[in-house]
Amino acid sequence: MDEILEILEKDARITAQEIAKLTKKDVASVKKKIKKFEKEGIILRYKTVINEQLIETQNKKIRALIEVNVLPQKNLGFDYIAERIYKFPEVTSCYLVSGTYDLLIVVEGRDMQTISNFIAEKLSPLEHVRGTVTHFLLKKYKEDNVILKYRDENKRIAISY
Repeated sequence: MDEILEILEKDARITAQEIAKLTKKDVASVKKKIKKFEKEGIILRYKTVINEQLIETQNKKIRALIEVNVLPQKNLGFDYIAERIYKFPEVTSCYLVSGTYDLLIVVEGRDMQTISNFIAEKLSPLEHVRGTVTHFLLKKYKEDNVILKYRDENKRIAISY
């Protein structure tokens, strides 16, 4: 991968001037290359990783990872059914994977019931979906290569015999 892309992937807030220093390139060429990556769709957007555990809010969403077995369409493969699935607003990510299932999707909802309704009413009834397995995300330790720190409020009491 291009070194400018590697730097931006680690820290999207870094300036073109800082990238130029790190790569020993002039600022104008760094800016030009970044614009080119954006125009070509190589850089799709810039993202902030938020430690949601530290946010005091009533509107926390829960996430589930759903394994989906599908019957690929003749002449269309997995792409057709993947596109139908990833267009649902509840779906935040969709991957074609190897192994015992075909697609791995990440969904977000207000609560477990919302996600359950999504599976029962939208995902499972799709013509080419053969089965699903749902895993609710309980706690994040690391996301996008960032280790998430937690408050020390819930320390467990040591038990000795």
